[in-house]
Amino acid sequence: MSAGFQCKKFYVAHDQCAMKVGTDGLLLGAFAPLPPAGSAILDIGAGSGLISLMLAQRSLGANLIDAVELDHAAATQAAQNVANSPWPSAVQLIRGDILTYRSDKRYRLIVSNPPFFQQALAAKDVRRQLARHNDSLPFAALLDKAAELLTDHGVFTLILPLTGAEQLITLATATGWHLAQRCEVRSTALKPAQRLLFSLGRQVQDTAHSSLIIQQADGSYTAEYKALLRDFYLKF
Repeated sequence: MSAGFQCKKFYVAHDQCAMKVGTDGLLLGAFAPLPPAGSAILDIGAGSGLISLMLAQRSLGANLIDAVELDHAAATQAAQNVANSPWPSAVQLIRGDILTYRSDKRYRLIVSNPPFFQQALAAKDVRRQLARHNDSLPFAALLDKAAELLTDHGVFTLILPLTGAEQLITLATATGWHLAQRCEVRSTALKPAQRLLFSLGRQVQDTAHSSLIIQQADGSYTAEYKALLRDFYLKF
């Protein structure tokens, strides 16, 4: 999915900002449950920094966000976008592989828009493969790392295509995770769910179910989509 996007507070204010934007990132940045002020946040696979900066905007810079990105070019772009934002001290860009990331810090919120092509043909472009295939970040390893870094009452929030999400949730529930939130995303009311926004935690809890439709039959955005993302668009 993709969407035209201009953030009210940081995207258009700087000509040098090079924000790559897709609907998946937008939805995750707006949907993830914001922890209390002062709590640490981890963004796994930060890309151009979109999700981290959305969380910084939502919290007005009150949460320290560590943004880990493996790809050098994406990390460089993210660092530039953070530097050009109103919250340069709220987001720390960490260049490297999350699987080898070590920290004494524990995070109240972890977010990820992870690679999602399970057992797919390798992309010809290596960077595209790293970004879109899960070879470099298998689901089991991703869950293990999140469990290592999350606080006892923290939340791990992701967005994935429906099939990949179900696979990850099945694996998660078999390894001590509990599904806290589940939101099925449809592009229109007449199409099946294409994406799943969901949150996992380590504590036993009831699952909050919801759904989101992005567009109406005439192509305009639905009221619920506008309500979720109104703070990040100049206009719909």
